[in-house]
Amino acid sequence: MRLRNIPGAEEALANSRYVIKQPETYRGKFKEQIFQNENPIHIEIGMGKGKFLLAMAQKNPDINYIGIELYSSVLLRAVQKMEELEKENNVPGNIRFLCVDARKLGEIFAAEEIDRIYLNFSDPWPKDRHAKRRLPSKEFLALYDKFLKKDGQLEFKTDNKDLFDFAISELPLAGWKEKAVTYDLHHDPVLNAGNVMTEYEEKFSAKGNPICKYIIYR
Repeated sequence: MRLRNIPGAEEALANSRYVIKQPETYRGKFKEQIFQNENPIHIEIGMGKGKFLLAMAQKNPDINYIGIELYSSVLLRAVQKMEELEKENNVPGNIRFLCVDARKLGEIFAAEEIDRIYLNFSDPWPKDRHAKRRLPSKEFLALYDKFLKKDGQLEFKTDNKDLFDFAISELPLAGWKEKAVTYDLHHDPVLNAGNVMTEYEEKFSAKGNPICKYIIYR
């Protein structure tokens, strides 16, 4: 699907207090300088329009959330949602955004700075030559290893079974282990308990597509 560019999106993000500028300058200091607290930090890579992360931030005020999105036109939608909540005096103070390429995250976050990672309905990059671009690939798992806490976890959801099978096969190659796995999240009473749905999850599950999920650790 072709991404529609929104004129003025980059300027709007540059002027938003919810978007962290020059994030590498906060490396190792996100808790103190961005959130002004010592709460754990959870990140979502490829956050889209922000429905999942906003719901998580409202649900868990004692956790800091950072949403990462490559495309300014997509991230702008999340910023607009924050501005709407601000008008209602209901904006969560524990969420910020980054408009960056995920491959740069090792330069942005310090060792063990992140407590949990969420990957939701990531681009499947179906061609074999693009396998390294898939967010649950062994190459990206090695990157996450640089900044995820030793006891940290990664949660991945998708409706794409081929991508999920690929993600499972990458785990032993990267030295990660399964904590929980399901090929039908919404019919798994344990993993579905407290599940917060994304925009894509609502869309695909409404069509009857089963949702796959794993929770992994090192």
